[in-house]
Amino acid sequence: MASSLLMNQALGSRNAALSFGLNVRRPGAGTYTRLVFGFDRNVFMPLMDLSERTQRWISPEATVISNYLPMRSLEVKNRTSVDDIKSLRLITAIKTPYLPDGRFDLEAHDSLMHMQIVNGVEGVIVGGTTGEGHLMGWDEHIMLIGHTVNCFGTSIKVIGNTGSNSTREAIHASEQGFAVGMHAALHINPYYGKTSSQGLVSHFENVLSMGPTIIYNVPSRTGQDIPPSIIYMVSQNPNMVGVKECVGNNRIKEYTDEGMVIWSGNDNECHDSRWTYGANGVISVVSNLVPGLMHDLMFRGKNPSLNSKLMPLIDWLFCEPNPIGLNTALAQLGAIRPVFRLPYVPLPLERRIEFVGMVEAIGRENFVGDKDVQVLDDDDFILVGRY
Repeated sequence: MASSLLMNQALGSRNAALSFGLNVRRPGAGTYTRLVFGFDRNVFMPLMDLSERTQRWISPEATVISNYLPMRSLEVKNRTSVDDIKSLRLITAIKTPYLPDGRFDLEAHDSLMHMQIVNGVEGVIVGGTTGEGHLMGWDEHIMLIGHTVNCFGTSIKVIGNTGSNSTREAIHASEQGFAVGMHAALHINPYYGKTSSQGLVSHFENVLSMGPTIIYNVPSRTGQDIPPSIIYMVSQNPNMVGVKECVGNNRIKEYTDEGMVIWSGNDNECHDSRWTYGANGVISVVSNLVPGLMHDLMFRGKNPSLNSKLMPLIDWLFCEPNPIGLNTALAQLGAIRPVFRLPYVPLPLERRIEFVGMVEAIGRENFVGDKDVQVLDDDDFILVGRY
């Protein structure tokens, strides 16, 4: 009986190690023998002589596996300063591609990320409006942030959209995002269930405590403007990086005159925002399609000719709410599968035909992917409501 009790205790102490497929022996243990339990479960236990039964039982030590984890989240989190994020000029709000069953297509995601990096994009927003973070559960949202960091975090800054209209959710998501290694967070003001001015200040003060943060002002989506008075109050926080501003260039100039870091959130205004109104750069949708041209627009000085050349494409992208146009375009370029998570649906056929003409006018070589652009039929698209 005593031998059986000792064996059961020892077996329980090794459950965690066995889940890793390890053979663990405590220092000083005797010869190993194999005990076989059903379903091919192999457990190694030390033989004990009768004298060992009378000895005091020693609790086993935890197994230490050197360098087992692929990353140490605190090191990833802490190596990025606010100034590192402030230096970025071109940030892409990256599209999230899907498989036919609605799950993430990580192979296509990685391909899109690679094309951003080789074309000089410095940062990406993961799970933002363009990336359809609002159509994700938090578990898959954080997984995508972590996957992007693990695969590309040494080559590009990964900014996770962990904003919410619930301060509790925003805090929790930001904790998780920084734990998996994101370099900064993007936070929107509470939407739908709008709050007061003091509520906005309290919300942002709480989320700013998590780490480097960009505040996102887009009243057309939230139904509430974040006025400069609020931004000035929270800008004293050491984790405040800057603002993605969608109100317009006059608002941008008001901030830049005060020395604040601002990114334009409007592709159709970003050239002038950068070179006339003092913006740091742009957080862009169109750079999903033409990252190299957008790099030229942000880095090579005023270029009204290039800006004008891109304007028909930009107008086309936003003829319906983003990301409907982008999803349609990337599918026709063959860069992603033609899969939409509802409630998004592709642009109508006449718009899809227009896009092919725009690609030919700008030059296929300037767009992502290596397949010929094509007009997809309605039946080519897959619309997913349950995933």
